[in-house]
Amino acid sequence: MNIGILGTGSIAEKMSATINKMDNVHLYAVASRTAEKAKSFSEKYHIENYYESYEELVKDENIDLVYIATPHSRHYEDCMLCLENGRNVLCEKAFTANARQAEKILEYAKEHNVFVSEAIWTRFMPMRSVLDEIIKSGAIGEISSLTANIGYNLLNKERVQKPELAGGALLDIGIYTINFALMAFGNDIAEIKSTCIKNKHGVDIIDNILITFKDNKTALLHNNTAADTDKLGVIYGTSGRIEFYNINNCEGIKVILNNGEIQNYETPPQISGYEYEVEESLNAIKAGKIETDFMPHCETLRIMRIMDSLRNEWGIKYPFE
Repeated sequence: MNIGILGTGSIAEKMSATINKMDNVHLYAVASRTAEKAKSFSEKYHIENYYESYEELVKDENIDLVYIATPHSRHYEDCMLCLENGRNVLCEKAFTANARQAEKILEYAKEHNVFVSEAIWTRFMPMRSVLDEIIKSGAIGEISSLTANIGYNLLNKERVQKPELAGGALLDIGIYTINFALMAFGNDIAEIKSTCIKNKHGVDIIDNILITFKDNKTALLHNNTAADTDKLGVIYGTSGRIEFYNINNCEGIKVILNNGEIQNYETPPQISGYEYEVEESLNAIKAGKIETDFMPHCETLRIMRIMDSLRNEWGIKYPFE
C-alpha cells in the first residue's frame, strides 16, 4: 500500500526511515511547502514522487494513507485537506490543537467514510498489551495509584516554545503521561487537579497533574520540557509494583512483588516503534474501518478534552483559537 507524507521535519524523517524497512508498504510520495525541500527529502529516503505543495499530494489517488508530520497548529487544516480529497489519514499526536478541531475532523470522517487516526504510538505498541495483561492478572494485588513522568530539554524547540505553533509541554509530551494513566486505569475520572510553569511566551513548559478516578485510584503525572527525566511509569498495588521503563517507547517492564520475587518482560525487537501504528492503520483501511481499535476516535476526543480543560485552568489560549 502506498503512503504519502506531509511535512519534512525530524518526525517525518523517522517515519520515512521506518517505512523503508517495512514489508508490504511503499513510501510513495512526500510533500513540502517548497520544491527544494521536497526534492531533497525524496532523494534522501528514495521516494519516487515529491510535491511542492500539500494540495498536489492529496490529489494523488494512488496514495492509500497520508501521514501528517506537520506542527500541531496545522493538524486541523492538513487533516481536513486530506479528508476532503478522500485520503485516509494518520495524524501525528497531538491530534489537533483543541477538542473542537478534533470533533470537526472526526465528524467529517464519519460522514464521508474516510479513515483517520491519531498517531499516538504508545497505544499501538506490543508492550501496551503486555501491561494490560499484567494488570488484569492481579499479580500486584489491589491497585491504588500510579506515577508517570516524561521530560526532555526542549527549550530551543520552536514547536514547543511558541503559542502560534500550539506549543507547550502538554500537547507535545504531556499527552503521553495522560494516555499512560488512562490505558492503565480507564476513563472514569472523578477529578483533575494541576499546576504548570509557563515560559515568557505564555505556554506551559512544566506540568504537574493529579487525576483521581471514581474507584479512588490516583495518577500523579509530571511533564517537563526543561530537563531530561527517567520517563518511568510505576503502578502500585497491595502485593507489589509494576515498573514500566520509558512510557514514551517501552524498554521493558519489571514486576516487583513484596515477597522479593521479580518478573521481567522484554520489549520485542522493533524498527523504531512507528511501524505498529502504520500497520494497524493499513489493516483498518483494508477492513473498511474509519478508525482503529487501538486508538478509537472516542479516546482521541477524550484526551483532547482533558487537555483543553487543563489549558483553560492554566489560562493558556493559542492566538488562532
